[in-house]
Amino acid sequence: MKAYYNIHTIWLAMMLLTLTTYAMAKLGYSGAVVMLFLLLSAATKAAMIIRDYMELRGVSLLWRGIMYGWLLVVTLAIAIAYLISL
Repeated sequence: MKAYYNIHTIWLAMMLLTLTTYAMAKLGYSGAVVMLFLLLSAATKAAMIIRDYMELRGVSLLWRGIMYGWLLVVTLAIAIAYLISL
């Protein structure tokens, strides 16, 4: 059974996340909390791309595990590297 979703709604959500991060940079926000928000925003957009645009929604658990695992490792590595450098 395929769940109904609208690809335009997903695109709009991704654009809002992008505009939010752009606005935060233009306003000059900085710090660890802002960086973690930006990283979470980027990870959310990447998860949407993996699930919806790459159409991995209905594939085997192995492929989804590989893709989401890669995303998790990269996101955590960036967060840890940033927090260690403070």
